[in-house]
Amino acid sequence: MRRLTLGVLCVCFLLAGPRVAKAQDKPANGAHRPPAVLVVMREWVKPGKSGTLHERTEASFIQAFARAKWPTHYLGMESLTGKSRALFFTGYDSFDAWEKDSAAAAKNAALSAAITRASDMDGTLLDGTDQMVFAYRGDLSLRDDVDLTKARFVDITSIAVKQGHEGEFEEASKMVDAAFEKANPGAHWACYQAAYGVPDGTYLFISIRNSAAEIDSDYSHNADFAKAMGDDGMKKLDEIAGRAIESSENQLFQINPNMSYVGDDLIKADPAFWKPRAATAAVATAKKTEEKPSGN
Repeated sequence: MRRLTLGVLCVCFLLAGPRVAKAQDKPANGAHRPPAVLVVMREWVKPGKSGTLHERTEASFIQAFARAKWPTHYLGMESLTGKSRALFFTGYDSFDAWEKDSAAAAKNAALSAAITRASDMDGTLLDGTDQMVFAYRGDLSLRDDVDLTKARFVDITSIAVKQGHEGEFEEASKMVDAAFEKANPGAHWACYQAAYGVPDGTYLFISIRNSAAEIDSDYSHNADFAKAMGDDGMKKLDEIAGRAIESSENQLFQINPNMSYVGDDLIKADPAFWKPRAATAAVATAKKTEEKPSGN
């Protein structure tokens, strides 16, 4: 989706979707199940080109999909830590669903032309882009039904596992899940394993947060986690981590509704936040330009 019409088709795709919510699921309570396939697009933004400037170009993509009444949605977010960048999450039920969505977008001449124009404008603000695709790991996830209506932050832990140690790492992950189940009733995450676009052995643990106060809550339960693990469990966990993990990092992103193309379920649930203001303004400006009589 989105940039898929601009060359991703030829490489069979990657992650696009925290444009992430699985928009195909619209439970009445606002909960969303993690998508089976998560496509993530990453845009590296030039210094001084983030914020309003980037929102304006992203609004052109939202406008293009809205005009086409495109059924697949995405979630956009900007980095609060690390190098300046934006992530776009798009979720799919399967790789087949991803292919069909991309093929349909490529066949839509009006949509493809609009995406090309938007990409041309957006490219002036970027140092580069890349894409990744991940497969959902429910067995390594915890309380992963998330109410996206109030989602504001995305906490992502990326772990690179040494070759041949995936089994040990997954054993340790299940130990952590079990301990957090007891120690922190608010802890939740969806786990994804690399499929394309990133080194094998890469795992993402994604937590959607309603507020930064949830981060404070997680830290306040550290002692409870250690107690739930026990001395022997903590020792085993440290030993496995030392053998199995090559590196890990935590990054925090803030969801930007002006860079997200979301479904009516989210907009109706919290219009004050999810109404895409930048995209709405872009549509209004385009309409005024079209209606303005040409001078002689």
